[in-house]
Amino acid sequence: MSDLTPQVRRRRTFAIISHPDAGKTTLTEKLLLFSGAIQIAGSVKARKASRHATSDWMEIEKQRGISVASSVMQMEYRDCVINLLDTPGHQDFSEDTYRVLTAVDAALMVIDAANGVEPQTRRLLQVCRARNTPILTFVNKMDREVQEPLALMDEIERELGMSVVPFTWPVGMGKAFHGVMDLRAEQMRVFMPGEDRKGQDDEILLGLDNPLYAQRFGSEYQHAKHDIELVREAAPAFDEEQFLAGHQTPMFFGSAINNFGVREVLDALVDLAPSPGPRPAIQREIQPDEAKFSGVVFKIQANMDPAHRDRIAFVRVASGHFERGMRLKVVRSGKELRPNTVVSFLSQRRELLDEAFAGDIIGIPNHGVLQLGDTLTEGESLQFTGLPFFAPEMFRTVEVADPLRSKQLRAGLTQLGEEGAIQVFRPVASSMLLLGAVGQLQFEVVAHRLEHEYGVKARVQPSRFQVARWVTCDDANELKRFIDGNSHRVAYDAVDAPTVLVEYAPELRAIESNWPKIKFHALREHAGLVFQKHLDG
Repeated sequence: MSDLTPQVRRRRTFAIISHPDAGKTTLTEKLLLFSGAIQIAGSVKARKASRHATSDWMEIEKQRGISVASSVMQMEYRDCVINLLDTPGHQDFSEDTYRVLTAVDAALMVIDAANGVEPQTRRLLQVCRARNTPILTFVNKMDREVQEPLALMDEIERELGMSVVPFTWPVGMGKAFHGVMDLRAEQMRVFMPGEDRKGQDDEILLGLDNPLYAQRFGSEYQHAKHDIELVREAAPAFDEEQFLAGHQTPMFFGSAINNFGVREVLDALVDLAPSPGPRPAIQREIQPDEAKFSGVVFKIQANMDPAHRDRIAFVRVASGHFERGMRLKVVRSGKELRPNTVVSFLSQRRELLDEAFAGDIIGIPNHGVLQLGDTLTEGESLQFTGLPFFAPEMFRTVEVADPLRSKQLRAGLTQLGEEGAIQVFRPVASSMLLLGAVGQLQFEVVAHRLEHEYGVKARVQPSRFQVARWVTCDDANELKRFIDGNSHRVAYDAVDAPTVLVEYAPELRAIESNWPKIKFHALREHAGLVFQKHLDG
């Protein structure tokens, strides 16, 4: 056991994932509230009010009431340091979410009790399953008219291919929602609506068969009692090994907007979620309590402070003890960093950070020195794996309305490309930049941010291209011959990886057969590290 082991064991690092509108950002707020990290929760829906969700900081998010960037928050609860990453639910921003999922040790899946398992939840679950990430499930909005709990449980098992172990069970739903039975503590927490309560004054009734239940809650209790008997016979017992391997999920019910069922989830995260474990690098496996610092940049965000035109690199600490001002090597470039203004986050509120340990997320302000996927070490040459970039599915050309502002356009797009909000391509045979994205909303966000953060009104027009593939070849001369021979459809991305762009899939197949030595990739990892297996199989 090293000197760092006690600090590593205190850490819990997890992401909240869900389909849009399942209540993810609201639950994020309430976890912060219950941990004591914030005193007042801003409602996401109150868009016109001055209070907005703590985790939604970008102007466009406040206007639309949605999360479009992942945000990071750190809080302490029951002697644990909890690093919580809120992810965008909207599928147009799935790349940002995929990258965030590489930086966590567990995920909290929020399911809307009325809608059950939705498409984006399925996609995110596939990513978690590919990484064997342990998942806790929170079934939200029980104070509305929703599906039967047994039907939801069955749908989760069937759709997500994992067994479900209920830790709590609801009594009633909608207007007749009376509360939840805690099946482990054998007690009932009685539901009272209200957003301003933190649950200290909740009424707790002891026992699962307390005669008071039938008197107070009538047929809803009888129905719940019948369900609980069925579940206790049929559901598997909680198996920590199965949970940690991502094959079993503990399930909780509640209503985040009413602060109900949140404390149980927070306690479960501390009790069940794993502390940071070893992380694979190409060279070797890195242990979290190793003495030497190492970390990986999994997210870059431009202009979190528009007044300073800053870029923050979010680094997941993989090992060692980070101290402010220490010398760090950027493995890709060999450059040295001595970060003195490292920050920890409570969304937009930042605090200067003196130290961090494995599992923590630290923010390093920089001006283009760090890229997505960069590894930072105290000198060792390591390269962490698994940070995905997907070939875009939509393309737009972009030009500036005022030619005098073309320099600002290039600067803005370079920064937004580096943070992965959009993919920016420089065609070999044209001076006009191309934007690539997974979804339409990304283009709207980029146009909005160019105008409001960089003072550039840009015209974003449809492009003829539909398909992109990164190209590599073992023979450098052959790759150069390919690029020269296809200069009208080759572009370079943010890390100068050559990319072939075509209008139709058959055109790509023809190029592939004409150039048998060239490899075409739908997915790339870090600069120069490419592989083809798509996460969706």
